[in-house]
Amino acid sequence: DPVALAAFWPAGEAALDALNAEWDAAEAAAAPCRAALAALTAEQGDALAAQQAIHQARRAARRAARASADAAERHALDQASRADKAERRALKAEQAAALAPVAAAAEAAEADVAAVDAARTALSQRLQAQLHGIAILPTADGERAPLSAVFGAVTPPAGAGDCAAPKLLAYAHTHGLRPVALAEFWWGPPPPAGGRHAGHFYPACRGKCGPILPHLLRGLPVAPPPTYADVTVPDDAPAVVYADDWLLVVDKPAGLLSVPGRGAAAQDAAATRLVERFGPPGPWLAHRLDQPTSGLLLAGRTPGLHAALQGLFASRQVTKRYVAVLDGEVQGARGRIELALRGDPHDRPRQVHDPVQGKAAITDWEVLDRSGGRTRVALWPRTGRTHQLRVHAAHPQGLGAPIVGDDLYGRGGGRLCLHAEALTFTHPVTGERIDLQVPAPF
Repeated sequence: DPVALAAFWPAGEAALDALNAEWDAAEAAAAPCRAALAALTAEQGDALAAQQAIHQARRAARRAARASADAAERHALDQASRADKAERRALKAEQAAALAPVAAAAEAAEADVAAVDAARTALSQRLQAQLHGIAILPTADGERAPLSAVFGAVTPPAGAGDCAAPKLLAYAHTHGLRPVALAEFWWGPPPPAGGRHAGHFYPACRGKCGPILPHLLRGLPVAPPPTYADVTVPDDAPAVVYADDWLLVVDKPAGLLSVPGRGAAAQDAAATRLVERFGPPGPWLAHRLDQPTSGLLLAGRTPGLHAALQGLFASRQVTKRYVAVLDGEVQGARGRIELALRGDPHDRPRQVHDPVQGKAAITDWEVLDRSGGRTRVALWPRTGRTHQLRVHAAHPQGLGAPIVGDDLYGRGGGRLCLHAEALTFTHPVTGERIDLQVPAPF
């Protein structure tokens, strides 16, 4: 609504510009205060360290002298020790007195920055809420609703409605056009966070477009959402690969959840099937595999063994080897990928590379075969981040080739060609070295 926008946006934008200038000034004033505090703190730390070195040398000399000292000499040594302690206290008191005004000035400067920042944030949020209230989303059947109403009690994230699909649909509805089909693909180099390849089609994000598109598509014939690739899970899965009185190792097929999800439709899982077969109450899985990933899963048959197995994973005493087929030709024969990962809050469960906020993720790899524009690789995850192997394979700073069948980070279509084929660990009870392998079904 351009009329409603003109009523508040120019004044709001000017107020934001003024607060930005005020913040810049407060930051400039705070910078020398921070520097002075850091310099004095470092200088005082050096002085304390130098004094401590002197006192340690004196203490060692007194300790050597005590072996042959008489009563009077021991008394003198005690007095010297007390003098060192008094000297330490005096230096700390002197430093505290010198530090107090510098710290107070820095604290006041930081408070000024924080106050302006809080005012700027509050104004930004208020303007954003006003924008959400006048951003009108039409439907094919003529209904019009503001963006804020479409999201309901949830505050729309920044950039909601700015993606291509909502804009194209809104344009069509506004100009009397009837959308017939819509698909979005990425064009250009991958983003720094990874997960996108030129020419590949991708679904809409969950956080921003997820609530908007169902509203915009009202009144149109819409195909049902795609389901997981056509993979039939046998009734007797997962197959047991190893079993004793304390633990189980099973081969989970692709398409079967590791643990139950939300809702009645997501209760069929390897964990629930194992409980039905061997429990209750257990067994308990010590780790998980993604639903489209097949391969070896380890479970404890008692709570104590489950905890012990989890401890092995936490201390990285379990070696896992995966095999994957990648959609592309990988350069090199072997190597290590170190790309920190975090979840994308607007598009769960997608993970992105973030060198600042992400958690460390490490994968070793080796090429096994190249054929027909694809590469078969072995992968050893040294950490256990969500979707680690899938992101490390697809990201341009990783292998630069998504796993075949990966509908999140690649092209999708068919099963995900990722299989946990080998598991090696020391048995927590017997001490035996367990080394298990199940070949990939692709």
